[in-house]
Amino acid sequence: MKETEIQQWIQEFYKQRGWSSYGPFERIAFLTEEVGETARAVRAIEIGRDRPDESPQPEAKLKQDLTEELGDILGNVFILASMYGVPIEEILEAHKDKLSKRYIEE
Repeated sequence: MKETEIQQWIQEFYKQRGWSSYGPFERIAFLTEEVGETARAVRAIEIGRDRPDESPQPEAKLKQDLTEELGDILGNVFILASMYGVPIEEILEAHKDKLSKRYIEE
């Protein structure tokens, strides 16, 4: 699936679930929550959780958790982009251009 197809699929999925009714401020709050969950997944991989109420997880499970959380971040970014009519390809290209111009000599 190309980025535009994924953005459209996510937008339709969120609409079917009734999640499209949330505005950009709520969407940013959801994005922030997902960033926190991603931080937790990275911590589990890098230094562990060290909690008596959690058992150690196999590496494959830790990677799956991280993959899912990164997907949740992207889903929220894609929805925010859709709210403002910005295609994902445009975001990626603008990011590439910004970095290329900023770090020309390196």
